[in-house]
Amino acid sequence: MERVQLDFPDAAIIHRHSLSVRVTDMNYGRHLGHDALVSLLHEARIQAFASLDMPEWDMHGYPSVVADLAVHYQSEARWPDALVVETAVPAPEGKALTVYQRMVHADSGKPVATARVNQLLIDMAAGRPVAVPASVVDALAQARNA
Repeated sequence: MERVQLDFPDAAIIHRHSLSVRVTDMNYGRHLGHDALVSLLHEARIQAFASLDMPEWDMHGYPSVVADLAVHYQSEARWPDALVVETAVPAPEGKALTVYQRMVHADSGKPVATARVNQLLIDMAAGRPVAVPASVVDALAQARNA
């Protein structure tokens, strides 16, 4: 079986978000379920962009949509594990923001999962993706260099 392998770009980290596994995040295997993992990653991504005054629904005038998601599972998390989600966004190329997230155990740093999301910014009037605005590129560069 071929597995997804993602290289997390440490130099592009823009935000760290602490959270913990809730009992409602558990699946029948008594560990963090896939649906809950995606929701927790989304929460951390929202917090990362909001910290830059760029909510996903208004990224300098454009809403964003997720074009694809890849997840590499690395270890289990269970209730009530404390976790940290690191969000990294390398310099955008073309019309996509590539957002990497790494979820780790807060105490040991052991990875739970690494994910990659490609987000497109949409011109609602035209119904089409647009090039990432320079103001978004600049905000992300400032966060990476902070």
